[in-house]
Amino acid sequence: MIRLDKIVKTYGTGEARVDAVKEISLEIRENEFVSLIGPSGSGKSTLMSIMGCLDSPTSGEYFFEGRDVSRLSSNELAEIRNKEIGFVFQSFNLLPYATAFENVEMPMIFKGVSSRARKERAMALLDSVRLSKRARHKPGELSGGEIQRVSIARALANDPKLILADEPTGNLDTRAGDEILAVFDELWKQGRTLVLITHNPDIARITPRIISLHDGRIVN
Repeated sequence: MIRLDKIVKTYGTGEARVDAVKEISLEIRENEFVSLIGPSGSGKSTLMSIMGCLDSPTSGEYFFEGRDVSRLSSNELAEIRNKEIGFVFQSFNLLPYATAFENVEMPMIFKGVSSRARKERAMALLDSVRLSKRARHKPGELSGGEIQRVSIARALANDPKLILADEPTGNLDTRAGDEILAVFDELWKQGRTLVLITHNPDIARITPRIISLHDGRIVN
């Protein structure tokens, strides 16, 4: 599904130049559950941004589903993000003024899904993360674990092939974090491809494959 070939990402120039990712080559197959682990500044979030088509590499090639996306335009990358990739972030990134239902429905509106179809799917997704009874609640009325489960339901709205989760348990207590990891494990067993970004070895151990980064390079 994913193939990175000598990916480099550089920010700034001259003395301010920072090589965030340094010639990383990597393959992730369909229906793999993989963690990217490393300390702050290791390049894992930059690499996730490239894999998620949120950013483009400075050099190297990125193939997603066999298509070279490393040189696509911003509009072309946005189309791939909307249709093929789901994101779950540490900070949740939900709209605070919208209900759980409306947050999950939003990506389908941008995709052009009919009103009836998106309402049915939004409720089904909330039910799949055990939140159908909280559909009309706004994020401020939900616990941290509930908010993150809404984020997962939103990430699944357009039936993406790839789920990228960046420190998804970072703002949660241990119990809520374990519940979120259990949801990811179930999604993997259902056939999804998941990449989990974390600095925590205990969280990384839930994935069958661990990729360790340090100073912008894969070290293990």
